[in-house]
Amino acid sequence: MLEKPSFSSVVLSDRVNTFGQDLLRRYGERVHKLAINAGFTCPNRDGTKGRGGCTFCNNVSFSPNARSEPDVSEQLASGRKILAKRTGARKFLAYFQAYTNTYADVDDLDRMYRQALSAPDVVGLSVGTRPDCVPPAVLDLLASYQAEGYEVWLELGLQSAFDPTLEKVNRGHDFAEYRQAAAAAHARGLPVCTHLIVGLPGESATDSLLSLDRVLDLGVEGLKIHPLHVVKGTMLANQWRRGEYQPLGFDNYVDTVVQMVARTPAEVVYHRLTGTAPENILLAPQWCNWKWRVLNAITRRLVESGLEQGALAASLPAAVNSD
Repeated sequence: MLEKPSFSSVVLSDRVNTFGQDLLRRYGERVHKLAINAGFTCPNRDGTKGRGGCTFCNNVSFSPNARSEPDVSEQLASGRKILAKRTGARKFLAYFQAYTNTYADVDDLDRMYRQALSAPDVVGLSVGTRPDCVPPAVLDLLASYQAEGYEVWLELGLQSAFDPTLEKVNRGHDFAEYRQAAAAAHARGLPVCTHLIVGLPGESATDSLLSLDRVLDLGVEGLKIHPLHVVKGTMLANQWRRGEYQPLGFDNYVDTVVQMVARTPAEVVYHRLTGTAPENILLAPQWCNWKWRVLNAITRRLVESGLEQGALAASLPAAVNSD
């Protein structure tokens, strides 16, 4: 464990292998994501697998700054101006974020992805999708961009490694499909960033840690951790109003994330440690609006505990990756 310096002298990236710092090291300058809404839908919303989507899903809550027009170049230009002015960034990753961004014909995907990659300051893609929507042709397409020298990340929304939880929140896929998708991506040399949600209905902190362990056992290059927040227009909102779901407390979330970070090998990159929702749709918990308060609390707790990423990784038993 590390010594305990004063909190004021420590930043999150001193204790966590963050994506921003990882990009800075590799590119020699800041690289920022530009969120894109390319007009995709989801098989769990259009009737292919279900309707209504996940019980927690109002996609605005996960991409509040994404524009809705389908023209990729226009969205990149708009986002570039904002980020360049705010951060001085000159290089970007095109982040296909809203809904399921591999859920289309491969030729249509290539056209949209190429439109983003044609911008001279775009160094690559980050593509958010579901484990059941990455057929071989799509993975081959993404691998072809990587072979051309672009940065490519496949972001798989798993949320939980427990099938009963996935069924409860109406995900429409199981853990076995995640395992298959991750293996297929890795067979092509594609890095995977897995999304996990803390505070899912019926799950404890131990369940979140076990989900993490199962993902780590399969191999993963990146992680995103989100708190479950209740937003308007969702099945979860109705459950919350009826008292059937109790949101996670601030301290419980911070403590769980600190343990997850400490269990994660140092080479895995954390793309995100919390998530927020716009005030106009957020119902609970209110602390999900406090991005920097949450991140500062995680940093403080790591310092107070004398922990850093990977501190507990070597001492953990392997998780059981059963279906």
